[in-house]
Amino acid sequence: MSKDRREEIRRFGAPLRGQALFAIVFVVASALLLSQLGNETRWAKGTEFFAQPRFWPAVSVIGMLLFGALHLWKLPRRGFERVDVAEWIIWFRAIEFVLWFLAYVWLVPILGYLPMTVVFMLILSWRLGYRSGKMLWIAAVFGFCVVVVFKSFLQVRIPGGAIYEYLPGALRSFFILNF
Repeated sequence: MSKDRREEIRRFGAPLRGQALFAIVFVVASALLLSQLGNETRWAKGTEFFAQPRFWPAVSVIGMLLFGALHLWKLPRRGFERVDVAEWIIWFRAIEFVLWFLAYVWLVPILGYLPMTVVFMLILSWRLGYRSGKMLWIAAVFGFCVVVVFKSFLQVRIPGGAIYEYLPGALRSFFILNF
């Protein structure tokens, strides 16, 4: 590495770990969004240029791509090192919780809002290391309270679970409406 390059890295002033990955992912994601702009937005006839449904999304996505590419270009270090890999692992660990949430959203219409919320709270509490009986009871009660607040007080309309169809008539209606 040249002396000028080392000096540029020293003056960068921010941590370099993960910068190249961030810039590459940002540019790729921006390019993918730009490629879909024609399918997701349209030009409306008889509408002023700045009021077009496609105008502001195009400005923002092109800006993302332009500034992401400039960020990548101006990075003092573009190669990957061991600290980058460690940083990537930290970033990708967060995807686990996205998958937990997706499983929850997928299972609520099948098993119902109340059972899935309580089970979800218990599983996540266990996963996060809160494994004592007291903490699991707190998680279960909190899950139950969330359902009661959302369904009863806030009157959020969440479809009943398919499993409720196997309950007897009056109980089925009660569970569909309240849990």
